[in-house]
Amino acid sequence: MEPVRTCVGCRARVPRSELIRCVVRDGTVVADALASHPGRGAWVHATRDCIETATSRRAWARAFRTAGPLDAGGLLALYGSTGSSREQADRHMDN
Repeated sequence: MEPVRTCVGCRARVPRSELIRCVVRDGTVVADALASHPGRGAWVHATRDCIETATSRRAWARAFRTAGPLDAGGLLALYGSTGSSREQADRHMDN
């Protein structure tokens, strides 16, 4: 049985393989593709919706137990190109 994690953006509980692990490095949220960096990690879907939601709700700060805001711009640039789940559904309906 695969471990289950909770996405900090949408709060859905899904298998670990469907999420990316993130860590904080110098006040910036970065992807930990191999899930091997030390320290506290947070899990998120690799979609624009979940990354933006986590940022707007200050979920990153809660997940990493930090007081100040964290920059997730690099993470959004890396994974945000997949679009939102709503945009993907709309594209599917157009075909």
